[in-house]
Amino acid sequence: MDANTLTTCLWFDDDAQAAAEFYTGLFPNSKIGQSSPMTVEFTVMGQPFLGLNGGPMHARKFNESISFQVPCADQQEVDRLWAALGDGGTESNCAWVQDRFGVWWQVIPTRLPELLADPDPARAERALQAMYQMRKIDVAALEAAADATT
Repeated sequence: MDANTLTTCLWFDDDAQAAAEFYTGLFPNSKIGQSSPMTVEFTVMGQPFLGLNGGPMHARKFNESISFQVPCADQQEVDRLWAALGDGGTESNCAWVQDRFGVWWQVIPTRLPELLADPDPARAERALQAMYQMRKIDVAALEAAADATT
């Protein structure tokens, strides 16, 4: 652990190692570091994490108030990550998915913020309204909605 780096600690009941293995196998620039029965250090997309096997003593679980936003270059990457993160988890609206460990993710194609920031407010609004109707983001459908005329 680097003394000059902010590390996110994720509290799991007892499956921190399995979560670390899942995340590091899914994302590039990821690896597992030191581990013990209680903790596992790991890096995901260059960001350091500590998985803690803290047990079930805290009634609060992960929720959408803290999530990890993953930029995706294209629809293929959105589809891959959505399928993997959603396997055993819960899909939600507008690009949010909870994985089987309870952690929330936002699987965001880089095209989405581009469309939402379009200089034409009507075009941006059409893309936004289309996004509101989606779970997993469909880039082609967003673009079609943005380009639609009334």
